[in-house]
Amino acid sequence: MSVDAATVRRIAHLARIAVADDEIEHLQNELNAILAFVEQLAEVDVEGVEPMTSATPMRMKWRDDVVTDGDIAADIVRNAPASADNFFLVPKVVE
Repeated sequence: MSVDAATVRRIAHLARIAVADDEIEHLQNELNAILAFVEQLAEVDVEGVEPMTSATPMRMKWRDDVVTDGDIAADIVRNAPASADNFFLVPKVVE
């Protein structure tokens, strides 16, 4: 896959990045190098390799799924500028 100058301009536009005309060729070469590297990665044989979440083996920490801070709604809204029935009151923003 190869990126042309028009694609570089489109990517810059979508990313809302101002790119000068003299930078287009450099960015085109950079993007093409990145895509070439990704194509090399696609050639690697990963058959039998398990997915991993870390470079070092570890087990994820588990905890019981229980409610621990219930019945404190009044404490939560105590410092709110406005509240009613333990709910935050906010200004209306949609008509």
